[in-house]
Amino acid sequence: MRFAVSFFLISSVFINAQQKLELTTEMANKLASMPLKCINQEYPNKTAHVINAEKDAILTPKQLHPSFYGCFDWHSSVHGHWMLVRLLRTVEDLENRDKIISILDDSFSPEKIKEEASYFTKYQVAQNFERTYGWAWVLKLDEELARWNHPKAKIWHQNLKPLTDEILRLWKAYLPKQTYPNRTGVHPNTAFAMSFAIDWARQVGGQSFETELSEKAKIFYLNNTKTPAYLEPDGSDFFSPSLEIAELMSRILPQREFEKWLNQFYEKRSLENIEQIPIISDVNDYQTVHLVGLSFSKAWAMKNIIKVLPEKNSIRKQFEISREKFIENSLPIIFQGNYGGDHWLASFAVYALTN
Repeated sequence: MRFAVSFFLISSVFINAQQKLELTTEMANKLASMPLKCINQEYPNKTAHVINAEKDAILTPKQLHPSFYGCFDWHSSVHGHWMLVRLLRTVEDLENRDKIISILDDSFSPEKIKEEASYFTKYQVAQNFERTYGWAWVLKLDEELARWNHPKAKIWHQNLKPLTDEILRLWKAYLPKQTYPNRTGVHPNTAFAMSFAIDWARQVGGQSFETELSEKAKIFYLNNTKTPAYLEPDGSDFFSPSLEIAELMSRILPQREFEKWLNQFYEKRSLENIEQIPIISDVNDYQTVHLVGLSFSKAWAMKNIIKVLPEKNSIRKQFEISREKFIENSLPIIFQGNYGGDHWLASFAVYALTN
């Protein structure tokens, strides 16, 4: 079924400033309640641990991941933590501020983070764990901490360093061996992860890693033309593969070069298709609800692309309208579902509204 958008709800959620959607304190508090409920909720849980021996079969999620065991899966816990840091940094009157800080103090304790980092070498095959979606969210979390000039953030950023160092080591080892990008609309999407990694490199990680990522991105995508985005989406996508590529290229190409690339990348039928709002047939289905996240990720990708296009560019004008519609349509839906969406969608909403 389609979900109607309530005018009253939308008007109470947003400040309408020149028709641009912005996060209000009221909505920030509603969204923050979602990761607050699940960060310390261990079950239900979808672990991605590879069982190599009988002793591995009895390990609980919390034993495997003392910091990021909640919110159904590891990556959702990580970006739930990112979301709480983002809201602490950007929303002055955030409710439950002391409770959030207490939770983050516990999650970012040095001992727990060291155990999280050791997971990747402690268990066989674990070097592939959460590659590269979860890796990207760890770096986004660390970037957020680095951006926040607050005593707690400085401590948490330093405490997180063993994990970010391990992610950086794994990524730098993997990148030269990655012959082909992953163009899926779900977790393994390469362009999404590389975008977040470039953001982190520019804020924290240094020129060398940024250069490696940018050069690999050009190998993967610079010669791409007439992308078949008219075939999107797949049934459980929460990314638009084409928009993730376009957003990535907007980060690494000069404006004129990017505009020329974008015009060759999209044909009219593909542009028209990616601007369609996904139909959510069953918000209670753990896979179908991914399509709600697709609207949010399209919105943030379009926003970042808009930033680097000239004002008179026709695609920019289309994206400005579409971005608003994606958020307006999808935000009320996340409060109508179940744990399949509750454990992660708030993070996507916050990123779409605040990045």
